[in-house]
Amino acid sequence: MLYPSVDKLKSQVNSKYSLVALASKRARQLHEHSDEKLDKYVSAKSVGKALEEVAAGVLRPEHQDEFAIYEDEI
Repeated sequence: MLYPSVDKLKSQVNSKYSLVALASKRARQLHEHSDEKLDKYVSAKSVGKALEEVAAGVLRPEHQDEFAIYEDEI
């Protein structure tokens, strides 16, 4: 069985795409800087730690303005 469960993750982030993007960015931060937000992790790998942070509600996606134009869209 996977930890954290997909159902728990989907209750925190409504889109699988957003979940993957959020977890991958946070995993990279954890790998490079190891600034952990939880006291204890089940997983030893940075991706698992990022998913645990999402499941705990500590890590949430940023809400972007749908009418704003961002640098990566130009």
